[in-house]
Amino acid sequence: MKNVFYPLAAAFLLLTSAIYSVNVQEYKIGEGYKIQFKSKDPTGTFNVKGTVKFDDQDLSASSFNLSFPVSSINTGNTMKNKKAQTAEWFDAAKHPDIKFVSTKIEQSGANYTVTGNLTIKGVTKEKKVPLTLSRGTNGYVFTGNFSVNRMDFKVGGLSDAVPNTMNIAYTLPVVKK
Repeated sequence: MKNVFYPLAAAFLLLTSAIYSVNVQEYKIGEGYKIQFKSKDPTGTFNVKGTVKFDDQDLSASSFNLSFPVSSINTGNTMKNKKAQTAEWFDAAKHPDIKFVSTKIEQSGANYTVTGNLTIKGVTKEKKVPLTLSRGTNGYVFTGNFSVNRMDFKVGGLSDAVPNTMNIAYTLPVVKK
């Protein structure tokens, strides 16, 4: 009887694990959405690419893996867009993408905090990003605001024209794959 019980128990455990892990839904980012950065000057957007796995009932299995192509920067000024690509600023030739990869997602009431590694110009720093979500019929819309000190990532030099702190606002709709 013992010889039959252990394989059955193992099969049941494996089956329930497989069923449990299916609850985390993978989402794709809605087409044409951007992340916005604001300061006194400059202000603009980056395109967003990547994957989101999210289950508000199992945050430990949820993740964000996002990239923002430096070539997609749009400040509304062609000269500023070209300058942003140079080695002094984002160095798009060596570092074509800004990346954010989550390491932990926590909930506090109706709000969430996504902790992850933000990589800009080859420099990686841990960043906590506040997140609010609303549910749609086929996915979620994630929104929030946070700031980034560009000097932490060696983006540009000290400047009277460009502030060190950039305010980031995002609305990220995702739909089921």
